[in-house]
Amino acid sequence: MNPRVTRSPLRLRADPRRVITKLFVPGEEVPEHESRSAAVIRRVMALDESTTCAALDRTVRLFAGRHRNVCGTFADNFASVSHRLSADAELSESRRLLIGAYFTHEYAVEGAALCNPSMVAHPDQSGMAQGQLRFVLSVRGIGEGHLSSIGFRTGVAGPGGVLTVDSQPGVISTGLRTDSIHDKGLFLGKLAERGHDDEVSAVLSRWLPARFTGAELDELLAGLHPKLVARQAAHRTVELVRWIAACNYTTDFPEDSAVSGRVLWPTGPSERHGMEDARFVRFSDDDGSQTYYATYTAYDGVDVAPQLLQTDDFRTFRITQLTGPAARNKGMALFPRRIGGRFAALSRGDGESTAVTTSDDLKSWNEPRSVAAPGRDWDLVQVGNCGSPVETPEGWLVLTHGVGPMRLYSMGAMLLDLDDPAKVLATLPEPLLTPNAAERDGYVPNVVYSCGGLLHGDTLVIPYGASDATIGLATTSVGDMLAAMAP
Repeated sequence: MNPRVTRSPLRLRADPRRVITKLFVPGEEVPEHESRSAAVIRRVMALDESTTCAALDRTVRLFAGRHRNVCGTFADNFASVSHRLSADAELSESRRLLIGAYFTHEYAVEGAALCNPSMVAHPDQSGMAQGQLRFVLSVRGIGEGHLSSIGFRTGVAGPGGVLTVDSQPGVISTGLRTDSIHDKGLFLGKLAERGHDDEVSAVLSRWLPARFTGAELDELLAGLHPKLVARQAAHRTVELVRWIAACNYTTDFPEDSAVSGRVLWPTGPSERHGMEDARFVRFSDDDGSQTYYATYTAYDGVDVAPQLLQTDDFRTFRITQLTGPAARNKGMALFPRRIGGRFAALSRGDGESTAVTTSDDLKSWNEPRSVAAPGRDWDLVQVGNCGSPVETPEGWLVLTHGVGPMRLYSMGAMLLDLDDPAKVLATLPEPLLTPNAAERDGYVPNVVYSCGGLLHGDTLVIPYGASDATIGLATTSVGDMLAAMAP
């Protein structure tokens, strides 16, 4: 008999009031259309000063309470289109800001759906009573155009499986992008992956230091020999190198912002159509240090690939690409510690089965070893993980998902060997969780799906997306789950 699963009455729903600001270029809403920015600027320039000031004041009153520093946003967006003005144009501050406002729009990050959560212990446990654990819940928000971003909620898990979720701030932020220190091995790995083994990549291999800045990369590319630059292949390689650099970056949020007021918005070219299904884990290294990592799916509109998030405080996030045979498709999930001195992860590189892979540096992932394949009536389409493994004395407890007839998603579980996680010790014979009658309808019907649960004592807290319409929270006993597993 399967263990008892208790659904919490709490339900998280998509909140269309969670809005961010984005650059808006009239005419480029559909890529093949031409920009109408010059015409819009001409019309604003034709307004008299009193009308300009009145329009700006009205706009600021409407939107100042919905965003941090809305006038700063207008100024920044004016700067992005100011090349349309003549160099000697004289504009008042109000006219500059109003032009910026015409090139700004709101975007509801959860306007279409909310789903696929993962849960980890919050880095700040101050003020918690005996038996309480503060958590961070990551969520996938989906908005207009099916663009996905990574948002957060916070709450407390108490004794007896009691769960509470904190109220959300009225204003959210996407943070500020800054350049990262780059990793030479990752660059060379991505170049090799795409078949760019030429003289430009050889120059990078020879002269780039192991860790380098964007400025150092620009200097090296600018100094390439003219005869190399003239080669057609060189242009493609240089373009790819700059693309890789743009995909690896850091995002910082204001110190006074709440965790639940932060949204990781697609910024790199590899994720311009979405950041999906973050699987967070609190990783404990051999020296006792702890870091939060998350693997997520980057989607550029054509290709998908796993990428890595790293943070210590949920305020500064470093985004990194991955490479190697196992860094393909969707659904990577890191183990919470090294195994045999190496990083380890579950992967689904073939799109339908679960495997285990290892890495020496968290960036390059080795050939995966198969763990589980479709085989039961409720998972014949595909199987995969539902987040990072949870360590128990008996083995690595892994929540799983399976896809059956009518694309019905169910959640199960398996137990892996602590020292050799490619060895399956036991599985639940039947699904642990399937959509009930209230969970079957939504943006993507007939789905329950999680990106990672949280162990609190003997209780496993399972956050899950229900048909991409709501996020539910369920609890079950780890002891009962292990007892119900069959070898």
